[in-house]
Amino acid sequence: MKFEIAPNVHWVGKIDWELRKFHGEEYSTHRGSSYNAYLVRDDKTALIDTVWRPFAEEFVANLAGEIDLHKIDYIIAHHAEMDHSGALPELMRHIPDKPIYCTANGVKSLKGHYHADWNFQVVKTGDKLSLGGKDLVFVEAMMLHWPDSMMTYLTGDAILFSNDAFGQHIASENMFNDLVVQSELFEEATKYYANILTPFSPLVTKKINEVVALNLPVNAICPSHGVIWRDNPMQIAQKYLQWAADYQENQITVIYDTMWDGTRMLAENIAKGIRQQDERVTVKLCNIARSDINDVVTEVFKSKAILLGSPTINKGILNAVSALLEMITGLRFKNKKAAAFGCYGWSGESVNILGDHLSRAGFEVVQEGLKALWQPNGDALAQAVAFGRDFAGKV
Repeated sequence: MKFEIAPNVHWVGKIDWELRKFHGEEYSTHRGSSYNAYLVRDDKTALIDTVWRPFAEEFVANLAGEIDLHKIDYIIAHHAEMDHSGALPELMRHIPDKPIYCTANGVKSLKGHYHADWNFQVVKTGDKLSLGGKDLVFVEAMMLHWPDSMMTYLTGDAILFSNDAFGQHIASENMFNDLVVQSELFEEATKYYANILTPFSPLVTKKINEVVALNLPVNAICPSHGVIWRDNPMQIAQKYLQWAADYQENQITVIYDTMWDGTRMLAENIAKGIRQQDERVTVKLCNIARSDINDVVTEVFKSKAILLGSPTINKGILNAVSALLEMITGLRFKNKKAAAFGCYGWSGESVNILGDHLSRAGFEVVQEGLKALWQPNGDALAQAVAFGRDFAGKV
């Protein structure tokens, strides 16, 4: 399968309809994904990226049906993670001497993965590779989201091959942004940014502004995953600038795990109090033990504030809450407020643990946490409502 992006520029990647977990088990992909590779023909021919390793033989066989492999003059490796580079060993088995253009860190990564001394050609921002009538212009994109990452701009056709930036995990035979359901597209694009690129937001802003300052025309943005942006392609760059600016909506998310429903009851009554205080705010409740963690992280990304609850167990907190805290600590969210709550029966450490961890994760803890002894009764539930009202008033 191939898609024409411009005359002599084609998508030659792989759609993965069955993918449900990515990066090992780290990232959920409810709608599948794609591994995008691109073939650019001019007087010279360049292949931009490959596909994930399980599809290597299929990819090379399909590519050989599209072009004599020996007529590929250049290989561009934007990023060495195996969802991008996994078919390189199989491809290089057929054309071992073809040059691979990548960053200096790309050489390190590719050698580290495959232990092969291929014909690496190191490029830096502004370097050009002539295809004849058109040039490939390389742009380093360090830490978006790996140290080896880069992008490539094709002159003439004005196409930006953007690597992991501007992607989404969507499997679709309609490989263009104007042909898919828009709500699903932006839901997946938001989730992608929240879970992968949030820690690098200052670099996102800097790199996008650098590219915009060049005042280059952009007719299409071709990411490494998901659909290609051809209809108003710079709209996703503008979204990234918004998301990178300590993004938040008028939303408060209440996240919890519970043993015998006591902490759930607190969560629901805290939510009631938030709504009493501010009818305009969106309130969402998430049982983290029964929810997809990446979807919950996306809700945290969208929120101006969160409340996090766990009962005390073994003088600690429940595992699902601990996993979420570990993830949001690494993502380094900014300009968000928080508070903690939970039930206990004996020692009651969980609320203080949650508050301390939220503070270390960069959240502003705006009030002392709420503790309820044993199963909350009428008084405790009334306190939870008041706790929610007070919290909403502070955020």
